[in-house]
Formats: sequence, structure tokens, C-alpha cells
Amino acid sequence: MDVIKELGYKALDSRFKRISDKIGHEVRQCYRELNLDIEPNWYLIFKLLQQHKTITMVQIAEYTGYAHPTIVVIIKKMIGRGYIFSIKDPKDQRKQLLQLTDKAVTNLPLFEKVWESCEQSLLDILNQDKIIIQYLDTIDQNLKQQSFKHRLLQHFQQLK
Repeated sequence: MDVIKELGYKALDSRFKRISDKIGHEVRQCYRELNLDIEPNWYLIFKLLQQHKTITMVQIAEYTGYAHPTIVVIIKKMIGRGYIFSIKDPKDQRKQLLQLTDKAVTNLPLFEKVWESCEQSLLDILNQDKIIIQYLDTIDQNLKQQSFKHRLLQHFQQLK
């Protein structure tokens, strides 16, 4: 019995979370087995810092859509493990400018191989069918046009 699967769209968020948690847990296990002291959710930060060289936490939050407090927690861990350093913005002392450390730059080629392996593994799971990205894009776009909360309340009012 799989209650989440049986509930279908009513439990879609739970199903996404379950899949995400399972993949995230197994990626963490792989990182440990490969003696990598990184976490799965750091991937986006590494990629942004590779692309931009210097970036603020606010920019990371904007680019990823994650809440600023979530970014702060991730960045603190990455600084603690020696992958990122921060300097004060000379133009605005309130802002921290983030950059990759030499340790990060040295390890990026290995990380890239692991991330490529992750992508290939996901494609294996999807039987090489990439249409899910189009569905996720549709979900993102529709949520930008009108929030889930707004939609839910509209439907609820119609049931009264």
C-alpha cells in the first residue's frame, strides 16, 4: 500500500518531497563513499560562483528562488568547510561578497564528474525522457502567474 501514490494529485507535493529526499539521501551516501565533504544542495552555489566569480547571498537567493535564510545556512556550512570565503563589499560594507577558495577550485573537476554522474543517473531513472523538465517549467510559470494559495482558495470558494 502506497498512500501517497494512491492519493494522486492531492499528494503531489508529498510525492515530489519523497523522491527528492530519497535522491538527496543517496547522493549524500555517495559523497561519503567518495570521501567528498560536500552536500547535495551546495551544487547550485558552486555553479553560480563558477559562473559569476563573485556574488552576494541576496543574488544567490534571487537566482535560485530559495529563501535568504536558507542561503545563509548553506553558505555558513560551505565557509566552515573551506569552500567559500567572504569579503565586505567596498561599496556597501553591509554586503558580503562570496568567492570560491583555492580548495573549491582544486576540487571542482572531481565534483563536476560526480555531478555529471548524478545527471546521467537521473536520466537513467527517467529512461532518457527529458519531458519532466517541460512539466516543471509549466508548473513554475503557472505559479508565477498565480500562486497555489490563490488557486486553492478560489476552488474552495466554489465548493461552498
